[in-house]
Amino acid sequence: MSQQEDIKLLRINYLRGPNTWTYRAVLEVWLDLGGLEDFPSNLLPGFNDRLVGLLPALLEHHCGVGERGGFLQRLHEGTWMGHVLEHVVIELLNLADMPTGFGQTRSTSRRGIYRMVFRARDEQVARTALAEGHHLLMAAINNQPYGPADVQATAQKIKAKVDDCYLGPSTASIVAAATDRRIPHIRLNDGNLVQLGYGASQRRIWTAETDLTSAIAEGIAHDKDLTKSLLATCGIPVPEGQIVNSAEEAWEAAEDIGLPVVVKPSDGNHGRGVSLDLKTREEVEAAFRVAQPHGSDVMVERFVRGHEHRLLVVGGRVVAAARGETATVTGDGTSTVVQLIDAQLNTDPRRGLEEDFPLSRIDTNVDEAIVLDLQRQGLSPDAVPAAGREVLIQRNGNVAIDCTDQVHPEVDYIVSLAARVVGLDIAGVDVVAQDISRPLHLQGGAIVEVNAGPGLLMHLKPAEGSPRPVGRAICDHLFPDTPDHTNNDGRIPIVGIAGSQGTHRVASLVAWLLHLSGRHTGLASRDGLFLDQRCVDPTDCSHWEAGQRLLINRAVQAAVFENGADTILRSGLAYDRCQVGVVTDLDGAADLAEFDITEDEQMFRVMRSQVDVVLPGGAAVLNAAHARVVDMEALCDGEVIFYSTDPKAAAVVAHCARGGRALYVRQDQVVLATGNTEAFLPGLGKLSAWRARRDLSEDALLAAVGAAWALGIPLNLIGAGMEAFESSEKTAGSAA
Repeated sequence: MSQQEDIKLLRINYLRGPNTWTYRAVLEVWLDLGGLEDFPSNLLPGFNDRLVGLLPALLEHHCGVGERGGFLQRLHEGTWMGHVLEHVVIELLNLADMPTGFGQTRSTSRRGIYRMVFRARDEQVARTALAEGHHLLMAAINNQPYGPADVQATAQKIKAKVDDCYLGPSTASIVAAATDRRIPHIRLNDGNLVQLGYGASQRRIWTAETDLTSAIAEGIAHDKDLTKSLLATCGIPVPEGQIVNSAEEAWEAAEDIGLPVVVKPSDGNHGRGVSLDLKTREEVEAAFRVAQPHGSDVMVERFVRGHEHRLLVVGGRVVAAARGETATVTGDGTSTVVQLIDAQLNTDPRRGLEEDFPLSRIDTNVDEAIVLDLQRQGLSPDAVPAAGREVLIQRNGNVAIDCTDQVHPEVDYIVSLAARVVGLDIAGVDVVAQDISRPLHLQGGAIVEVNAGPGLLMHLKPAEGSPRPVGRAICDHLFPDTPDHTNNDGRIPIVGIAGSQGTHRVASLVAWLLHLSGRHTGLASRDGLFLDQRCVDPTDCSHWEAGQRLLINRAVQAAVFENGADTILRSGLAYDRCQVGVVTDLDGAADLAEFDITEDEQMFRVMRSQVDVVLPGGAAVLNAAHARVVDMEALCDGEVIFYSTDPKAAAVVAHCARGGRALYVRQDQVVLATGNTEAFLPGLGKLSAWRARRDLSEDALLAAVGAAWALGIPLNLIGAGMEAFESSEKTAGSAA
């Protein structure tokens, strides 16, 4: 077979919100197979063996067959290269420790053109995986040089992008816990600043700090001398110490306190520049020079014997604890200390440079405290210890051994009190004790530091012991159980309105009624972006970016979104779930040729996205005059409310017979029916007179009333609000 030209990537589109493919963010790629349209996998000599040789774990892909080996079965039967690329990209993401199980490939109306999507938590990672997968696939197709080493290098390249772009392990654990509780999240920057929840119900985290973390408390924790003073005042055991300004002062302080002592930066972190168990003037003065570059001041304090422990306090209680141990090497008479470290310590698979390793690699070039400890033993990094000699490398350098279940209740109380004294809602409290299962005062133990924004990795991935659900503890702290035991999920009422006929008018009406109900309401529609009836952006705002502006705004207590088909196809919905989803019609296919949509029937798959995201406790408000809209009833996780200008519409009659809710027009008035019970909407009066003063269809009116009814807004307020809508419309227009 002759050389095949590259598969062309015609269009790459990141769908950030729920879309026609899935609830989650995906990368959608439009592919042109070119000549490969005539060569499915079973017609490319040797291709299947080459591909599986490079990616043997493709055996685990179930594909549409639904069982292990399903994708390989499709390969041997013959499948097209768009589908193969999908699985190649997914496998590369798996190899890069960013597993994803979702992908789909579909043909379009043009020969050789396909749409392929795969789950993508981060756009840049997804684009990198796509580019690398494309390169690997073409190499396998054309039998070009590409081996296992190239696959490994590719996976590392994608993993590096993951490390650059994705959340750190501490933040990711909190976000994962929020996701388990169905709490939505929005990433606010390229780092670890994340919003949990929407609008006025949101909380923010930045690694293990929250918007409940006091700036004053953080400042106190940063000043270790002040922290110790406050703790001592409250009767919490701390080692006495002094701030010093020179090596000479450090030795004088050590003599006053009594040897042995600790020398450390007064405001350092991560143990940098800390030297322990110092017993001579030379050691103290050398330790001062090690500590000085790592903080604004240097502190000398009494050395407390025992192991270092890190206890994590969340919301006033200890939720996890880890213990440190010394790290040593044993001489062999021929290897240097550095060589022994690399051979005996750094080979531990738990050690690494990235932050997701529970233990750090030991490097004498950057850790001056290790060099100082070696000097105290009469050694240097290049020295060769005698065979059998044990050499101390780190004192308490491995604080990653879980000991949560061993913490004595009195230690728990003292540590929790220390966090409260400093004022931190989340704190990492460093305790030195010989036995954490005994009260501190019985063993001369003490609290040596209280840290804001503590790392969580030692508790999530301890080197020894059981992982602790600290992300869930922080999530539960931010979103505690409510007094009535309802789910505190950080959500606000969200209404999404999908369709093409008058949806902007429906959105305005619903936002107006929410405003009258006392909620600070945001509205994103083609008429603009509104905050509590005030226009802040007069341009078309029926898109994802504008929607995010509402959800990030802390003042917004409810939000209404107009969602045309173009919005859903181009970016996905701005929210993950909604309380009320309205679908007015399935028209508009004629304007969507760029998405390969040419028929109204195809619109069903697009507009169903709005119904798919309705919460179980919410409702879908559907136009009963459109048969295919009626068919969406089966897709809704919550209640369904039908509306129609015709009270005898088949869907309305059947729904009411089942005890459902519906709206229709009778005797020139809006009727709200629940089963066989009917009531006229109070306060609105005759529709013909109302509509004579407004350019608004009865369908739009019914859709808005149905949404307000689903939101639990009182009927008399809905009627009065509709009657007053004309003046509100003018106010909104003048604000624009």
